Amino acid sequence: MTGLVIDRVSVARSGHTVVREVSITAPLGEVTAILGPNGAGKSSLALGIAGLLRTTGGTVSIDGVEISHRRPDKVRAAGVSVVPEGRKLLPELSVADNLQVSTYAMSKDESAAGIEYAMSLFPELETRYRQLGSTLSGGQQQMLVLAQGLVSRPKVLLVDELSLGLAPIVIKRLVPTIESIAASGVGVLLIEQFAHVALGLATTAYVMESARVRYSGTAQELTDNPELLHSAYLLRE
Repeated sequence: MTGLVIDRVSVARSGHTVVREVSITAPLGEVTAILGPNGAGKSSLALGIAGLLRTTGGTVSIDGVEISHRRPDKVRAAGVSVVPEGRKLLPELSVADNLQVSTYAMSKDESAAGIEYAMSLFPELETRYRQLGSTLSGGQQQMLVLAQGLVSRPKVLLVDELSLGLAPIVIKRLVPTIESIAASGVGVLLIEQFAHVALGLATTAYVMESARVRYSGTAQELTDNPELLHSAYLLRE
């Protein structure tokens, strides 16, 4: 099985092409990183994969099945779960209800199993199960949106800006969880503005600049040759 294959995908917003003929493969059982500055097109690509923006060219497929132009719920049902940037949860609902909402298309047994799986990855949330989302810390909110993405037991988890706005100690807590998810056979596509976290997790890395992929290769090569990133600020701590 090949995982997620993005083949020459383009995405437009307000009549402007913001992703141009991007090709990326995210194999199962590995972390794949997409790096790049703000405005490079990374988040627009994520929304295009999720079905929240319409792709204007190319194809997206999971394990050989094309999912281009499907509705977001159909993309998720096919095995691709997208965690958008900005920790978009339902703040006036409890942790339990936020997770339950994420299982609306699943059977009762699937829902229970999915929530149990997510709680095993984020035991901190179990002690806050009845707590409102708005009262969680930034790190706990990030755990919750990751848990929402995982309750459907996806084949591929796409996470947009995992570390945005989080303290280093929180990021350090999340890193082994991402590693564990990939080790279980899930493909993880990690979109990051800052490279140090992503390169420590990823096997393969892509760099996007000005709507295109400007580099693709091993994460180790980028770590060893940081000049390949072109933009020095990508390496900020």
